[in-house]
Amino acid sequence: MEQEAWVISINMGYGHQRTAYALREIAVDNKIICANDYEGIPNRDRAFWNGSRKFYETISRFNDIPLIGKRIFKIYDKLQKIGDFYPKRNLSKAGFTEWFTYQIFSFHWGEHLIKNVCWPSAKEKAKPFISTFFIPAFMAEHYNYPGEIYCIVCDADVARGWAPLIPQKSRIKYCAPNERTRQRLALYGVPKENIFLTGYPLPMSCIGDKTRMILKNDIKSRLINLDPEKNYEKNYASLIDIYLKETTVTSTHPLTIMFAVGGAGAQKNIGIKLLTSFKKDIEKNEAKIVLVAGTKLKIKQYFEEEIKNLQMEKLKNIEIVYADNFNDYFDAFNKALSKADILWTKPSELSFYTALGVPIVIAPTIGSQEDFNKEWLITSGFGAEQGNVDYSHEWISDWLRNGHFAEMAMEGFVKEEQLGALNIKKIVFGEKE
Repeated sequence: MEQEAWVISINMGYGHQRTAYALREIAVDNKIICANDYEGIPNRDRAFWNGSRKFYETISRFNDIPLIGKRIFKIYDKLQKIGDFYPKRNLSKAGFTEWFTYQIFSFHWGEHLIKNVCWPSAKEKAKPFISTFFIPAFMAEHYNYPGEIYCIVCDADVARGWAPLIPQKSRIKYCAPNERTRQRLALYGVPKENIFLTGYPLPMSCIGDKTRMILKNDIKSRLINLDPEKNYEKNYASLIDIYLKETTVTSTHPLTIMFAVGGAGAQKNIGIKLLTSFKKDIEKNEAKIVLVAGTKLKIKQYFEEEIKNLQMEKLKNIEIVYADNFNDYFDAFNKALSKADILWTKPSELSFYTALGVPIVIAPTIGSQEDFNKEWLITSGFGAEQGNVDYSHEWISDWLRNGHFAEMAMEGFVKEEQLGALNIKKIVFGEKE
């Protein structure tokens, strides 16, 4: 059986695109379809999506503005707020946000995508429809797409808006990254038989195959830098041996900290403060800083200008990850991450990269869903909130000496699922254990 599916994403931030990228091998012609920016999209559909994206990015940047900016963001965030999980109760009743989304479908929003792009011909069988955002999945169901419909969740908890208007009658199947999300979707009324606990689809280039040898070698090398005084190893040598005994690698790089800016470009100043604090170590080849600008040219230029202002432009241990398209950016990001020791980022979909044995330094959250991602990281022992950025060298050095980062790295690797992409493929193409 040919394993091909329509893999659908949107380009609001990086989360949904990054999630879809891990499944590009099963995408038709190995191409991810961007629901808000594909070839032939009607002008009316594009205008609506663009308005939503620009609004989201503008509101996200408001969060950096003291007082009035933060107040404006809080008002917006209430619309996507995730309710309390406890006490567990029936949360299936739809609100204004869900009702409004479905009302827009009466204006044929998304009909072209479903019926002109993904609809099968009379001679072919409908391919599975996989979306990393809930609205395209709703579109597929609303316009009666004849194939199976899947929605991949890319946060540690989700708002009611991710579930259909009448979830009990929906045929959309969900791939949940963790147990909390699986339970939350059930509380929203999604039938339990339509929820699959798969794990988040991580890039296989960072993992290898089912044996995960590429990943294990990277972690073993990482632990050398994260546990310089062997304080973690002294207490957990047997655990390391159980999970990494096949590896025979040494560290080939200085301590490497990767700072990732979000898709809206917020918090970019943190990366420059990090550089400033580690300047002496970078000069002595004892540390490397990787600044992730993503696909934002202005962010790349900002980093370059600030590096010059710090008179650090000639130092070899500063790297900027940038590309002018998503595919090249994700490739470059994954390659750099394999040699990084610490990932510093706001708790977006990158929170799930802790499963690759990467400890997370948590930057301030932007939005309700990131608050829950942060709670999940801290409660699980995979990450910790950033300290005073101006003195990052001091507290990072302390966390290295006591083995704190090494512990976070191993907790993420041991407890979390790495093979989410393979699990999703099994579900979609018929192996529904």
